[in-house]
Amino acid sequence: MSNFFSNLFGRNNDPKSIVSFDIIEPIYNYLYSQKSDLEFKVKGIQENVSVNLFYFPGSFDHEEGIAEIKKSGFKNPYEVLNELYKKMNIGVLSDEAILEGLEYDFIHIQFYSQPTSEEKKVFKRSIKNFLIFFCCTNSLEINDFRILYSGKHFFDYTKGVLESEVLEINNPKNESEENGIRDFKLVLQGICQYLNIEIPKNVELPSSENLVANEEATEKDFEEFIQLVSRGNIKEKELKKQSKKLFKNYKKEAKEYHDIVEDHFAFFESIDAWNSDWKFDPEDAAYFISNLIGEDFTFDYPEETYSHELFPYIQSELEKSNLELLTYETFGDNYLFFVANKDKVERILELSELIKIEINQL
Repeated sequence: MSNFFSNLFGRNNDPKSIVSFDIIEPIYNYLYSQKSDLEFKVKGIQENVSVNLFYFPGSFDHEEGIAEIKKSGFKNPYEVLNELYKKMNIGVLSDEAILEGLEYDFIHIQFYSQPTSEEKKVFKRSIKNFLIFFCCTNSLEINDFRILYSGKHFFDYTKGVLESEVLEINNPKNESEENGIRDFKLVLQGICQYLNIEIPKNVELPSSENLVANEEATEKDFEEFIQLVSRGNIKEKELKKQSKKLFKNYKKEAKEYHDIVEDHFAFFESIDAWNSDWKFDPEDAAYFISNLIGEDFTFDYPEETYSHELFPYIQSELEKSNLELLTYETFGDNYLFFVANKDKVERILELSELIKIEINQL
């Protein structure tokens, strides 16, 4: 890694925090010397975590990158880097330093978190981008870092990086950022466990578990899942039949995807579920949810409110009975709704990841 410049802030090296230089440095060393990109599953995080080591100017020095840079009003990658350094209060590169053509690395960690109640109105997952830049604090050696954060997709990578904001780990700006920081700590632990990086004993871990263990589902896991999504309204004989069938499904190869999905649909049809088009009105929701919970269900909502815009009002009313509306991920333009006990939702989502039957909160 090349020269970086001092700034006036204290170091990011709280010995008790997993977001510290003592944790970030060995992760960087692996990415620099072994493999510059990683993608793997961390328990408790939706989908895979992506970890990449990028650098200025090389990661931006290609046809698409140069076009993005010019579109953003800059001439070359170093000008973009200096703009970021100004934002992070890191000393900018001089013209002489730029002429040396040195490389300046940063780590980009990307993953998805559960969306906030507001975000749920728009999307099912909340993307998180953490960009880690290195610097020097009261030293000529690299001994510190700054983090830029964004909760947006980087369709234009240069623009996405430039629009990212300086992150204060201990002072999140909103609930979405707070969720991202919580999961970022989990991800850092997962990266260390994935790379067999020893975490100092004095660091306060976000989880006591092995977050990257390759856990295989068992038939018992399917039984527990079925019990939870049916809220216990299933006979023992049917429970055994469905768990055996779904476990057999789980072992099928990916090329049998359509058969697997058909059996998932068949399972949900065997319990109380509502298969709905993506367009539905309040009357539909009240009628079908009444059938799902076995009692009359009504809820208040603003006039001219339909489909996914109804979710907050439905959930608010269900919450009074410790219930929550969930859906099986159909990957189509329809929902496959069911109602679960609210205090069991976290466990349902954990089992969902393990048994490969994707469930989404609304």
